[in-house]
Amino acid sequence: MPHLETERVLLGHGSGGQLMAELLADVITPELGLTAPLEDAALIGLNQVFSTDSYVVTPRFFPGGDIGSLAVHGTVNDLAMRGARPLALSLAYIVEEGLPLSELRDITRSAAAAARAAGVPIITGDTKVVGRGAADGLYVTTTGVGMRLRDARPSAASAEPGDVVLVSGPVGLHGIAILSAREGLGFDADVSSDSRPLNDLVAAMIAAGGADVHALRDPTRGGLAGSLNEIAAASGVCVEVVESAVPVPVPVAAACDLLGLDPWHVANEGCLVAFVAPGSADAVVAAMRALPEGAGTTVVGEVVDGVAGRVLARTLVGSSRVVDVLVGEQLPRIC
Repeated sequence: MPHLETERVLLGHGSGGQLMAELLADVITPELGLTAPLEDAALIGLNQVFSTDSYVVTPRFFPGGDIGSLAVHGTVNDLAMRGARPLALSLAYIVEEGLPLSELRDITRSAAAAARAAGVPIITGDTKVVGRGAADGLYVTTTGVGMRLRDARPSAASAEPGDVVLVSGPVGLHGIAILSAREGLGFDADVSSDSRPLNDLVAAMIAAGGADVHALRDPTRGGLAGSLNEIAAASGVCVEVVESAVPVPVPVAAACDLLGLDPWHVANEGCLVAFVAPGSADAVVAAMRALPEGAGTTVVGEVVDGVAGRVLARTLVGSSRVVDVLVGEQLPRIC
């Protein structure tokens, strides 16, 4: 039998895949008394939404963004995935001694610009400095509060039989952009991160579909496959996706082929997955395509009869395969 390390945290525990799910289920949630399903953001009362996230991306600057704008977009989007309009953010730094002040200034300026573009103020924060070697240059934590839009009730546990599955844009751009910038692979000219705020897109979806927008997820760590599996498991439904319908850009597909990666497992920062009741799907798709961040919206599948919690992909030859989550670590430090 192979040796299994069970008493230490592994890098794969932060992948958004199976190891992370086990860490949450076995260590974090029991000690905190949290109950499933775990969402991108938590409800406080009926309509207030709260979310927090930490960002440890390497490198800190990458094609299409940096750790500052990424931190703002990530928390804004987590609030939006619960149907909330973001009201305010906090921004906290853990800075390693020796980080150039010019770099910290550029990152802070980028975070401020991202917040203004998303229409949400940064109102408070915290800064700590640690010794050389105690951090990877800079870690950023953002926390956000929001208010649920009228008729918005999306939840990972709310997908229903017959729901149409939508993806708002191409997948895999962020993870490949990060990997290329980190390792000097040369994909930078063809691939740029899709990092951007999605709160306006979600507001348009809710205006068009209301409570028929059943589930929303931004497929960050763990990628599209992780998000689909989370919703399928939380809702107790079977999801079938048409493999050829998933929008994978040609440069991303080429990079993944070269590196032996699955683009469905690669992180994204500017697209979402939505489960929408069939009666409202056309209206929601039209509303999404009317905005730049949703112009590439595609219908990729539906909720079907089948094994609860399972995600299937219908292949080009007409067969089906099971779409599983990451077991270990594929792309470290992508957010």
